[in-house]
This record gives sequence, C-alpha cells and structure tokens, in this order.
Amino acid sequence: MTGDFDRVVELVGRTGGAAQLCVVSRGEIVLDRAIACSPDALFLIYSASKPFVALLVHLLAGRDMLSLDDPVAAHWPEFGQRGKQAITVRHVLQHRAGVPVAGNMLATVLHLTDWDRSVRDAERARPRWPPGAVPAYHFMSYGFILGELVQRVAGVPVRDFLARELLAPLGLDDIHLGLADKHWPRHVPVRAGRPRELLNQVLSNSRGFRQAVIPAASVSTTAPQLARFYQMLLRGGELDGVRVLNEDTVSEAVRPSANGEIDAFIKRPVGWAQGFQIGGPGRDPRDLRRVIGGSSGTSKTFGHAGNVSCTAWAEPSLDLVFIYLSSVQPAIDDGIRHLGEVSDALRAVFA
Repeated sequence: MTGDFDRVVELVGRTGGAAQLCVVSRGEIVLDRAIACSPDALFLIYSASKPFVALLVHLLAGRDMLSLDDPVAAHWPEFGQRGKQAITVRHVLQHRAGVPVAGNMLATVLHLTDWDRSVRDAERARPRWPPGAVPAYHFMSYGFILGELVQRVAGVPVRDFLARELLAPLGLDDIHLGLADKHWPRHVPVRAGRPRELLNQVLSNSRGFRQAVIPAASVSTTAPQLARFYQMLLRGGELDGVRVLNEDTVSEAVRPSANGEIDAFIKRPVGWAQGFQIGGPGRDPRDLRRVIGGSSGTSKTFGHAGNVSCTAWAEPSLDLVFIYLSSVQPAIDDGIRHLGEVSDALRAVFA
C-alpha cells in the first residue's frame, strides 16, 4: 500500500527539509517515513502542543476537580484582576478569553522561557474583548493560563502531570514538553523557508526555548508517537486496553466552538473546538481550517497544526490519523497551502 502515498511523499520532499510522516488507518500503521532525518529525530511541533495541556484541563473536569464553566479566578485568584473576573476555563479552551497576548508581543517573546514572569503577565493582562465575545487565538497565553490552572488544581507541575496521567500509561516516552539534555542530540533544527522567518528560526533553535516548559509551543516528539496519541483520541480515550480519558471528555474537547468565523487576532477564518482545531470546507486560501484534513475536512475532523509547518489530525469517519512534522518554517499563506495540499493528497489515498 505504500506506493499509494507517492504523491504525499513527493509534496513533502519539495520543501527540501527534514520530515516525518505517519499514517494510521483503522488502527494499523500504513505509512511511517522519515525524510532527511533519523526515525527517532525529535521535531518541535509548536502549537500542535496545545491539545496536551487542554486535555489535562478536561481530565481534571472529568474528575470533578474543576468545572469548565468555573471562572479561572475561582482556582487562581490573582488571575481575576484587571477585568478578568468573568473569564471561565471554557473561554480559555475556546480562545475566547479576550487575552490573546498577555501584555504585549515583546514581553511575550522575552518572557517565554520564564514560567513565573509569563504567569505574572497573564495575571496583569487586560482583556481586549469581553469574555466569550469573539474567537481570538491565544497563541502563547493559552498554555500559560491553562498550565498554571492545572498546576494549582492538581498540585503538580504541568510537565509531570502530563507525563504521569497521559503519556506514561500509554507508553509514550518520546513526547517531551521541554526537551531534556539527554534528548538534545536528537532535536531537529528549524530552517526558515523565507527570510521573514529567520527570527523565528533563531528563537526556535535556541536551547532555552526548546528546553523550556511552554505548554502552547514547546513539545518535541516523533510522528509515530504523536500518531499513537491521536489514535487514543479516536478510540475515545483508550489505547491497547489502557484508558486515560473518559469518552465524554474526548467528545467535549473536540466539540466545535467556532467554525469559519474570522478570528479577531489572526484575521482569518478558523475552526476551533475546545483544545483542538477542526476542519472545514476551506475554500478561502487563507482559511486555517484547510490545515486540518484538507479541503474535505469537516467539523468532525480534529487536530492541531503547529506554526503551519506541521499538522496532526484525525478523521473519525475514516478511522484515520495523519501526522506530518517538518523542519521548514514557511510563511503563513505558503504553509496553509502546503499543509492543505499534503492533506488532500493523503485523503485521496483513502477516497
């Protein structure tokens, strides 16, 4: 069957960078390919990190340790200052808390690797929009808000809680929120696809960034490991006889909250669930839904892309998981087009 994936591999090869591909169909790995890298090379997955911290919040809700409709400040009083008292956990999960940037962009970047300062930034931030009013992509604040919430409710550092509750039970020992020294030799450097991405290349390749706990952006992993994680989600929270999430918890996490609305922060059509991105028709070439399942994706297709350089998605109707990790950082429109084309080529195999 691997010959059917020639078009997918060809499109990926055109980037000229390192890549990993993994496809799981009906529970079986039908494609596992490393291009210009070793099979155990570790890729930075950027915002494809976000579902991990979101699912920890859903897990806590499933254990009645919090409610998704609780104000964040009920568990983290300092967060409620400067007009944020009414922001709920659900608002954050849906990118509707109104604080896409905690303070300003410069502070966000400068404080990324400092947990305490990033948390203080979130506490001091003022909402740009009323809670729940509009989707506005919380590109970094998402992870610090939800991560601090997890730590306060669970009483455990978010990295440890992730490993203990979701990763270790499934045997996923090569998914890392912040890359430890012993794994550093396997990291894949990011390469800018356009000159305007050079700053991102410098930041992403810094040891400080890759090794920091940044729940919205600093997970490193391999394609097969991420594929197993999504296979667990397709199975409603269970894999190989090990259950880590309730079926209702997974259903809630992938339930759509915005489908085709213009995101107030990134000014593009989006598809958000409650911790994931969702697919959609994607006729507009700027539509971010195209990176999740391609042009045939629907609101049932769920996953998350990372900086439009990689994508992870699952299609329940086909019992299909697709993971594509790349070292090349493109401009946003180039990335949307490329990830959409690769996803379409993958879907064509199963048409």
